[in-house]
Amino acid sequence: MSEATQKSTANAVPERADIAERHKWNLGDIYPNWEAWDEDITRCRALMDKFVAMKGTLGDGAERMLEAYQLNDQIGMMAYKIFRYPQLSYDTDQRNNELLARIQNVQNLFAEFGTKAAWFEPELVSLDEDTVRGWVDAEDALKDYRFPIGEVFRQREHVLDEEGERLLSYFSRFNGNPGETYRALSTADVKFNTVELSDGSEVEVSHAAYSRLLRTCRNQEDRKKAFEAMYGIYQDKANTYASLYNGICQRGAASARARNFDSAVHAALDGNNVPVSVLETLVETAAAGVAPLQRYHALRKKVLGLEKYDQYDGSIPLVDFDLEYEYDAVAETIIASVAPLGEDYQRQIREALEGGWIDVYETKGKRSGAYSAGVYGVHPYMLLNYNGTLSDVFTLAHELGHTMHTLLANQTQPFATSDYTIFVAEVASTLNEALLLEYMLGQTEDPVERAVLLQHAIDGIVGTFYMQALFADYELRAHQLAEEDQPITAEVLNEVYYSRLKHYLGDVAELDPLYAATWARIPHFFNSPFYVYQYATCYASSAKLVREVLDEGQGQAEAVERYLNLLRAGGSDHPMELLKAAGVDLSEPSTVEAVVTQLDTLVGMLEKELDALAQAE
Repeated sequence: MSEATQKSTANAVPERADIAERHKWNLGDIYPNWEAWDEDITRCRALMDKFVAMKGTLGDGAERMLEAYQLNDQIGMMAYKIFRYPQLSYDTDQRNNELLARIQNVQNLFAEFGTKAAWFEPELVSLDEDTVRGWVDAEDALKDYRFPIGEVFRQREHVLDEEGERLLSYFSRFNGNPGETYRALSTADVKFNTVELSDGSEVEVSHAAYSRLLRTCRNQEDRKKAFEAMYGIYQDKANTYASLYNGICQRGAASARARNFDSAVHAALDGNNVPVSVLETLVETAAAGVAPLQRYHALRKKVLGLEKYDQYDGSIPLVDFDLEYEYDAVAETIIASVAPLGEDYQRQIREALEGGWIDVYETKGKRSGAYSAGVYGVHPYMLLNYNGTLSDVFTLAHELGHTMHTLLANQTQPFATSDYTIFVAEVASTLNEALLLEYMLGQTEDPVERAVLLQHAIDGIVGTFYMQALFADYELRAHQLAEEDQPITAEVLNEVYYSRLKHYLGDVAELDPLYAATWARIPHFFNSPFYVYQYATCYASSAKLVREVLDEGQGQAEAVERYLNLLRAGGSDHPMELLKAAGVDLSEPSTVEAVVTQLDTLVGMLEKELDALAQAE
């Protein structure tokens, strides 16, 4: 009996000691013990002091500039290990306050260094650009820094003088206050509502319970009760959430003005040199392509036999399916699914699965969710809470995509250009999912399983592409209010969001007015403004790439190599340029329109499988 089966049979979260070592990550690859960690902190402090002491010397020539960059790299590589060791340890048991204190000490160390090192970019951009580029051309070892040096000069009009940068650095911790307050209000201090379901049971509608109820409750009235219980929390405190969000928008507007940007969205996208027109194209094209989305919800309404349909009806499975996927078997399935990417890719996927890189199962105190975390010079680590569901299967494939992206980038790039941007981060993860879907559909003729797989794929497009484009649309409009000195109240934000949601879902959904408060429930709006659109652009990119990777024509080998080169490139160029080299141009509406077409095709396939099931009854 597998650990997952044992766990579900016992119906209790196991202790960490109950999990086999091969299903836990091995942090010994980072440090053998805490003494070694302490020693690296001491060494890192010394390197930080040495870097700070180099202030005023960058103009002395190529050798001094090289010394500064290499020293900064040493600090950066050490910082990965110093932070990840306690962070990964803490995430396996978040009841451990000693580990939390270690993390906070590391964060304070990095914040202090950030303030002391604020001289670096102002001093660099004060130098003659042609002179610096001449040093890069003449000194071979400086060539690793050609792109980051070029980036500093590209953004020089947005870099303040030393005093200005120092002053802004003082606000770095305060700037996070609205987000921290949001997290406290929505998580730490939240009081969840309890509802009585149709079977007489009472359920406290927490975030996890709400998601579960929408996926599992066949009774529509139960889903409605769960929705009202969850969204009522946000509506009851809508004015407080609006005040926090106004702070976010005002902060964005003020920061953009301080750094000479036209707007907050220009400032947010400039770091990756992404034209605002790319975001605008995404928003406009997605909004114009809502017909397949509405077709899908109309199909759901029909199959579920609902007289009235609302958004809380959008997660319940269209067919009953309770197959449990055993982890080790799934691992082999994923390895087989990525065969189009070559034997070496498969070999490294296997190493990730078997090499102590993954913490697989839920245990008491462990952080929820899933992620892949890189450690340059070691390897990535993956956290899962694997439960055997189909969703968990695709989560594993997704996180392995991130892991392979990090691994190939770190193997190929020097530290200075290894870190890829969020703009391309979800390409590898969603492409892995697409390969897995294609493989699993090819392995089954069961219309039930095929319908479940197709619904999973469609729901991925709805959540990753359409909803993120809708969120981006909302953010653009909300931040524009601040930049135009317009009032930002709960009523205003409710109207902005609700009007866009109505456009996307059309007449098929009789949207409850309470959905107007959805904006208050999206953490990214408060924690990472103008972040969510990148999920949608990444999905559009991977959708195009996977079609070429799976095309068995003469161009397949070249398409695979272009894709792998994208992963190997890390952060060595602007993400738009890296994607173009791989064959994706996000400035073209046709790239985004292809996702609309893909959804329409998948909905048609789902209709066919559901018809087959209906005829078999």
